[in-house]
Amino acid sequence: MTEADVLVIGSGISGLSYAIKISEQLPDTKIIIVTKADEGESNTKYAQGGLAVVTDFDKDNFQKHIDDTMRAGDGENERSIVEMVIQEGPARFQELVNWGTRFDKGNDGDYKLGREGGHTENRIVHHKDITGFEIERALLKTANQSPNIQILDHHYVIDIITDHHVPGKPFDKKNINCYGAYVLDQKDKKIKKITAKITLVATGGAGHVYKNTTNPLIATGDGIAFVHRARGKVSNMQYYQFHPTAMYSKRDGMLFLVSEALRGDGAKLRTKNGEPFMHKYDEREELASRDIVARAIDNELITRGEDYVGLDCRNMDREKFIEHFPNIYKKCIAEGIDPFQQLIPVVPACHYLMGGIDVDRNGQSSINYLFAVGECTNSGLHGANRLASNSLLEGLVFGHNAAMKSVEYLKNDVFNYSDLSQIPEWNDDGMKIMDEMVLVSYLRKQLQEMMSDLVAIVKSNNRLELAKRKQQDIFEAVTELYNYSILSPQLSELRNLVNVSYLIIKHSLQMKENKGSFYNKDLANKPLTII
Repeated sequence: MTEADVLVIGSGISGLSYAIKISEQLPDTKIIIVTKADEGESNTKYAQGGLAVVTDFDKDNFQKHIDDTMRAGDGENERSIVEMVIQEGPARFQELVNWGTRFDKGNDGDYKLGREGGHTENRIVHHKDITGFEIERALLKTANQSPNIQILDHHYVIDIITDHHVPGKPFDKKNINCYGAYVLDQKDKKIKKITAKITLVATGGAGHVYKNTTNPLIATGDGIAFVHRARGKVSNMQYYQFHPTAMYSKRDGMLFLVSEALRGDGAKLRTKNGEPFMHKYDEREELASRDIVARAIDNELITRGEDYVGLDCRNMDREKFIEHFPNIYKKCIAEGIDPFQQLIPVVPACHYLMGGIDVDRNGQSSINYLFAVGECTNSGLHGANRLASNSLLEGLVFGHNAAMKSVEYLKNDVFNYSDLSQIPEWNDDGMKIMDEMVLVSYLRKQLQEMMSDLVAIVKSNNRLELAKRKQQDIFEAVTELYNYSILSPQLSELRNLVNVSYLIIKHSLQMKENKGSFYNKDLANKPLTII
């Protein structure tokens, strides 16, 4: 058994900034961070564009950023949350800088500000085109220097511990408490109990519920799934954003993200044979919000019967391109593409989930002493579609608020120590080692293909009903495997992806109108094109 004051699940911007904040406030608090891969592997690491925050108050202001966020979210955002996040943004950004994060500056010493789709002003602070990587580096360094923070890598959370694990305790689904988690130590193959007074879920998205995604392999919806199984409230799972421009590949899996900032700097979308098309879909053309651009590309591919469209960078400033987007340039060259001579082949790919675990402005979920921050949540910030580069901002602001609330709980010492002491160890008696992992990989592939074909950018009532039936069949097969097998990360991830797919389909079927990233052609009251 391992005991902690605070258990953090996930090591991206949300989890790390939260842990650092508590460590600074309460240096005697024992904080354990568990992450299922290497400590630096997270969705944060792969964020290219940057952090949306108002820094140039001569040209920009909070109201403009608020209006842009609300417009992108199709009015489904909670305005009070949007206002809070954006107004707190500059202070949280400064903390990132204080923790050692480097952002690009011009010769005048001011931050270089990029612009992405949906933004009316240049407000994206960045570190070249690897902003997330730089933030992750700085936060990890800070966390590792904190004597009361312990990071356990290759530790996979199976399920959170709640009241129903306490022997003899009646289960009240309206008043559920969290007491930590059961965690698989992948090095010694044992599932251990980690009890905690407070638990934070910062597990990122669930991109691998689809065949093609910009998310790393770890993005399998773990946090959403185990909170849902614990009867925590989850909502808005129908809102899944597809990034318009991932580099085309004949291989399924994680696709290389071609940052939206390229279009902000002047890159244009073209058909394979070089024809412009965005003017047919939105007056903002390439700078329309992601949902519009993704649907436009999807429609062009379907109507033309082609595999990809092209991103035209041939008229961009070569020196500026290589300086600002060195990683993208390097990837293009590695793939045999000269972006100054050829179109970059791009396709939409599953990118960001706007729904998830319901939380309040402090990141508190519907389960007591269980906080959640970042992409795994429905915070109210993004509404029906996330504005580009608002995700890192969300992680910082909600990470701060959750940390301050956690500090308050810890100072007041409000915890049920009797329940904490009664949590049993994990029991896998009678379970068998699975000798046919091919079943897991087969079912995962089946699930991903079903979701990609039937529940992706454009949906229909018939597709969703068919998906519901197919999902049930996969669920029953996976449940049978789970009930009789010693758990592995692969089986547990599949179980989580099945849970996530159920929620996406269920919430999609409940929709009565198209909003933001959600589009059902049977609910459409206007054509996709404007001309």
